[in-house]
Amino acid sequence: MAGIQTIIRNATVLTPEGLIERDVAISEGGIAALLPRGEGTAPEIIDGTGRHLLPGAIDIHFHIRAPAYPDRGTVESETRAAAAGGITTLFEMPISKPCCNTAERVEMRKAHFAEHAFINFGLIAAPGDLSREGVAAMRDAGAVAFKIFTTPAPEGRDDEFFGLAFPDEADQLAALRAAARVGLPVIAHAESAQLLAHAERVAHGLDLADARTHLAARPDICEAVAVAKLLTMNMDAGARLHIAHVTSARTVDVLRRFRGTSDFSAETCPHYLFRTEADVTRAGVFAKINPPVRTKADQDALWDAIRDGTIAHVTTDHAAFSHAEKLASANNFLEAPPGTPGSEVLVPGMLDAVAKGRISLEKAMALLSGNAARRFGLTDKGRIAPGADADLILVDLAAETEIRPDTMLSFARDVAQLYHGARFTGRVLRTIVAGKTVYDGAILAAPGSGRFTSPLAAPAYAPERMSA
Repeated sequence: MAGIQTIIRNATVLTPEGLIERDVAISEGGIAALLPRGEGTAPEIIDGTGRHLLPGAIDIHFHIRAPAYPDRGTVESETRAAAAGGITTLFEMPISKPCCNTAERVEMRKAHFAEHAFINFGLIAAPGDLSREGVAAMRDAGAVAFKIFTTPAPEGRDDEFFGLAFPDEADQLAALRAAARVGLPVIAHAESAQLLAHAERVAHGLDLADARTHLAARPDICEAVAVAKLLTMNMDAGARLHIAHVTSARTVDVLRRFRGTSDFSAETCPHYLFRTEADVTRAGVFAKINPPVRTKADQDALWDAIRDGTIAHVTTDHAAFSHAEKLASANNFLEAPPGTPGSEVLVPGMLDAVAKGRISLEKAMALLSGNAARRFGLTDKGRIAPGADADLILVDLAAETEIRPDTMLSFARDVAQLYHGARFTGRVLRTIVAGKTVYDGAILAAPGSGRFTSPLAAPAYAPERMSA
């Protein structure tokens, strides 16, 4: 077969139609054909015997912030770790320094990532001053979505949050309307600013070294109320609203009550699915994340929401801080920086859920890849089919992944104490981006090999509703 550069042979392939026994032919960065076993020739043959070939993960919630804060990691270090974890595309959140809140800054971030990234990248922008011209210019520069916080900017970080933090509800409504005008999704970190302020005042009187103090400072009602308000506003605004990192049973109930009222979707993260407050107590401030990791009952509710389609995305919320930054607030859950690296946990964790019978492999990959491609208009990604991008992962569903700081590639490996020692059934063996192997037990590609990714279309949202 002419023009074929690579054939992946003998793997079990996950396609939109289900698992099939085919060889996958790759040409010019895309999937050229699904071939009968043994058919065709190519300069490169990859043996997938006994393995599964899956769409690469599309992580729609990722923080890098580079080139600021090099002690937290760089685009190279964190996209290298993402590749090792089976992520072929990430969306960077706009909390850079300064905030990614204009078309010029989208272009600046694009240029920086293009020089250093090992995997594909999309850029999420802050809606900035909410002007028609500014929001449209960011869309035209290729922003994949907008992001807002319903909370104020953290003290001393105004330059990172200008045009991103909207604690005032009138501004939140304006941001939803602005995103609706240009047809891009708007992602919301939803916690009620007023209720948070009250809860934090109370929490300051508690034991600041106790993990439960963080739960007291950010109770689940703060999340649920903010989500309910946003969903109510969206009935007027008509935006393509996406609720970030859902943590609680109370918020799941809100999402179900609003089902069908507007175009919205929701995500959760591995730390909420695989960890509870007891694990945070063990790991200390290294496991502080906003919103907090909650109870076993909340965890169970999130899995129920995944099974019934209320939550259709699982993302990392990867946030790398330095070990020194976390350690400096070792006895103060209210002052410690919030976040944990998750790029090397996401895919193995969800494969482990498959191994344990929580969900099907088809459902897991919809949560990690297919739903994101449809929601954010990446029509060439998230599926293995002729004409799609060859962004693929070869996995061993029976092999074990152990999360250890000496094997992790994230610069923040020593901060990942929420996961240190974790063992997952399922292992990423090879990561292929645009037809080229980036990871095969080691990083094989060069920095800058990742491609900028932006929406090609904005279709009506219809997440896969695979059986659990």
